Amino acid sequence: MPETPPKVAKPRAGKTAEPVQPPARTNRPRAIADLVGDVGGQAFKRFGFTQRALIDRWVEIVGEQYARHCRPLRLKFPVGKKEGGTLAIAATGALAPMLRHVEPQIIERANRILGYGAVARIVLEQATGAMAAPPEPLPGPPPPLPDATRSTLRDIADPELRATLQSLAEALAQSSGPPKIR
Repeated sequence: MPETPPKVAKPRAGKTAEPVQPPARTNRPRAIADLVGDVGGQAFKRFGFTQRALIDRWVEIVGEQYARHCRPLRLKFPVGKKEGGTLAIAATGALAPMLRHVEPQIIERANRILGYGAVARIVLEQATGAMAAPPEPLPGPPPPLPDATRSTLRDIADPELRATLQSLAEALAQSSGPPKIR
């Protein structure tokens, strides 16, 4: 193969032309993550996420049950600082009050994963549409309802309302204390 002469840049006014060397080539394959990593990082920064670990490890932060119904939107820091930020979370429907109960755990876990006090508070925003499949029902039959609850449910004439209240009573009978991230 004949050797190609080096390219010569066009001279600017008052300067002499200097040869432009092409970048050195390596004959080794490169991982796609090496090529695309910076592009993804720039996209995260553009939409308010400089900490990619929050998205990558969201299930670990909030737990599998909550991760089905919420996702991180952005992490915004005070001007000129890189800690004490506000994490915006999109949550579906009635999950927002449940997330308020576990907010200290979410902040603590997010900061542990990031390695410093990046998150100081959480802001919840209403999400549109479903985020994932609904949670699977709990295994096994629910515990029996107390007699007082059953007698109160018998007095309700509307069967649809009675069924809804019965399922609520069964769910409350299965839980104990405030919600926790599992």
